Amino acid sequence: MAEATILDRIVQRKWQEVAEAKSRISEHQLLEKVAEQKPPRRFLAALTQTIALQQPAIIAEVKLASPSKGRIYPADHPFDPAWIAEGYAQNGASCISCLTDKDFFQGDSHYLTAIHQRIGLPVLRKDFMVDPYQVAEARAMGADAILLIMAILSDNQAAELEDAAHQLAMDVLVEVHDEEELERAHELRTSLLGINNRNLKTFQTSLETSVLLSRRAHASRLVVAESGIHSRENMDYLQSHGIHAFLIGEMFMRHQEPGKMLGELLGRTP
Repeated sequence: MAEATILDRIVQRKWQEVAEAKSRISEHQLLEKVAEQKPPRRFLAALTQTIALQQPAIIAEVKLASPSKGRIYPADHPFDPAWIAEGYAQNGASCISCLTDKDFFQGDSHYLTAIHQRIGLPVLRKDFMVDPYQVAEARAMGADAILLIMAILSDNQAAELEDAAHQLAMDVLVEVHDEEELERAHELRTSLLGINNRNLKTFQTSLETSVLLSRRAHASRLVVAESGIHSRENMDYLQSHGIHAFLIGEMFMRHQEPGKMLGELLGRTP
């Protein structure tokens, strides 16, 4: 039997988390919390409006750590997700992405809630969604959009999760890594297509993944390049191939002032 990958272990843990969460709060109680939320902010619209102004649309990510690299944000600086997101908002981000996975990324649902309460930009819950319960969780904590990772979902699971999100008026960013996942993603209704440049087996990144897969994406899809974007040159290269939306985290989070790094990327600071 093949050894379990990090992705396998994450998914296994997600199912455990869902079971634990359901034992603490029922789906009915969770939906009561959802009802208390204001309507979701329009994640897709925020990206398309920025692109219409002929500017790169940045989904700026709040991420403390990753399984492969450990802590990313400087250890000698206090980690304040809401302050970081505020810096992103002040320096040209269109949307925010927030990691909520605890065991592998040192994230927390409270981080997302704090961000949602501090700033007015749409917020994506970045996590490993496997059960519709997590979609309701995301809306209850203040998320406006969710991420669906085709590498861990069957077609039926992906459709079920997308339906759950749309019932709550949330946007969906569906993520693919290869041609097979791209074709499966085309069966979903969402127009937001994330292309992850990271190979999930080797963890190596290549911007060519976004370039090649974007050529095969349906014209109705808004492509978001993810991972491996570390400079303005990287972003300009992708824009030259018709990609104008980007999810960027590590490049910013390695610095004490991530928002300042975003401003420099967009040419907004000296």
